Amino acid sequence: MPLEEMLIPVRRLTRQTGTFRWCDDAILQPAAPADELPLGQLAADLHRRLDIVARLGADDTAPPAVRVLRDAAVDGEEAYRLTVAPGRVDVASATDAGAYYGVQTLRELVVACGREVPCCVIDDAPDFRRRGVYHDCSRGKVPTVATVKALVERLARWKVNELQLYVENVFTFARHPAIGQGYSPFTPADLAEIQDHCRLHHVRFVGSLASFGHMERILCLDEYKHLGEMQGFRGLPGGTTLCPIDPGSIELVAELYEEFLPIFEARDFNVCCDETWELGKGRSNQQAEAVGVGRLYLEFLLKLYRLCQKHGKRMNAWADIVLEHPELLGELPRDIVMLNWDYSPGGSRIARTREIAEARLPLVVCPGTNGWVSHGTRLGESMGNVTEFAAEGRRHGAEGLLNTDWGDGGHRNPLGASLHGFAHGAAHAWCGEAVDDERFTERFCRHVFGTGDGRLAGFIRELGNTYRTAGVENAYRASFYQALVAPLAREADAEGADVIDLFSGDGARRVLEQLPPAMADLPDPDDQDDEFEGLALKELSLAARMDLLACRRVLAGEALRTGQALDAGEMTRLADETKQLADDFERLWLARNRPSRLQDNLDLLGAAEAEARRLGANHKE
Repeated sequence: MPLEEMLIPVRRLTRQTGTFRWCDDAILQPAAPADELPLGQLAADLHRRLDIVARLGADDTAPPAVRVLRDAAVDGEEAYRLTVAPGRVDVASATDAGAYYGVQTLRELVVACGREVPCCVIDDAPDFRRRGVYHDCSRGKVPTVATVKALVERLARWKVNELQLYVENVFTFARHPAIGQGYSPFTPADLAEIQDHCRLHHVRFVGSLASFGHMERILCLDEYKHLGEMQGFRGLPGGTTLCPIDPGSIELVAELYEEFLPIFEARDFNVCCDETWELGKGRSNQQAEAVGVGRLYLEFLLKLYRLCQKHGKRMNAWADIVLEHPELLGELPRDIVMLNWDYSPGGSRIARTREIAEARLPLVVCPGTNGWVSHGTRLGESMGNVTEFAAEGRRHGAEGLLNTDWGDGGHRNPLGASLHGFAHGAAHAWCGEAVDDERFTERFCRHVFGTGDGRLAGFIRELGNTYRTAGVENAYRASFYQALVAPLAREADAEGADVIDLFSGDGARRVLEQLPPAMADLPDPDDQDDEFEGLALKELSLAARMDLLACRRVLAGEALRTGQALDAGEMTRLADETKQLADDFERLWLARNRPSRLQDNLDLLGAAEAEARRLGANHKE
């Protein structure tokens, strides 16, 4: 494979004459104790992929195959120079982080080139100072500490240097013990362990806590629902948004911050504050009419800003509400970081990045994996979104790219399906102009799963585009994620089209025709060198099974609603397969995650199974 077949492209690669060949007993020489970790990773790769026994250290009797150097002339905190010569590979950097990333590139060359690496010089540094992943842990699925640590290692290999975990209520607050009950929350010790692991891999662990909107999992509790802006909003006891004029709201947040913020070493802290849907419509309506909804929002945001200052944190906040009231941009403190999010190519807020930059506010662009409300992601949406947003961020001097991965609707979407999006976002955050989107999926499969024959890449594309195959117009409103558990029979008092109605039978049949051949030759998960990737393959297979089962449910629902005769045998098979799928889903959930809200999903699958059995029994001849 050519040098250019790396997953995370490099800024400048200059070919030289000659070839470096790995010997069977390579010596890897660190320049500092921090180099031992990445060189240990390289040694493991050499043994696993090339059957080479490498050892760390120096040997007076034999020259090193790889030498890591500290060189102040290499300009940049994360920059490095990698020189592949006929007799040795040198990784030079002024910093530990730069050396770490240089070794990660050398690990990619092992995959791309095998035993013989063409001689070259690579001078590399990132597009963005902050290259992050934002992982939802609050919509039901709370990963184990071991899962987060394993994910950190993969992200760091792709040169991601920031991790945020989205927390609404999944933390054990000592002063507020009711918050998080029933959600398998993180403890302070859990987060400290994750932070220690992040530090080893040059990843900043940045805290994130819902502080204004998306407070429904706290406001639903009796002791807090009085703090909601509009009780009963969307059927929720306390709604979703704190009432900004209630002194108890900022008092509660202040107490949560007292326990949560000191855990994190990073100076940045994400207060969230997005989607404050009820703001100005309930208890604060009179105040909103007097000063405007925008100013009402700003006043509470500034209270949070002062709390962040108290704890020595630089406040980060989602930008959607501020952009709804752009007059606020000039009134924000100049050190608030605006996290501008939009998850579709051509999304309206992408182009508005310019407004934030022109207001001279620090900003981070925030695309998404498009894995939420999906079993296999919306791959085309994700890749287009990341590519477009990264370019906009470079154009307007954004300090970072934060790739978001949400879990709306019970977080049934598997982590394995999000890995492609994480890697693609990482590539565009490091050196976006050199990313080959058309060939990225093949490179991802080779580097992550060790398969380069194109079959796995074809499957990932097919699974990630079932929404397009089915011809749905709105992939968020009509998804196989919803159709898997939606009632087949129309509710007697239903108004308008429900999920089943939004699909066409022809679209479901196209998926049933195209997806199974693509998944027929998937790699054996047990052949993977690491359990993490093996689980990812199992999750991708389960995702395909969920989409296929959803397609068959669409067809059964269409037949039922149009008065066609139901096949009793097919309904029994649907029920049996739903039961088997639920059992497999439970095993895979528990392989990576805490029990948390697993039962919520099992209840939905159980109801789908029961309905299919009932319909089958009712239509037996």
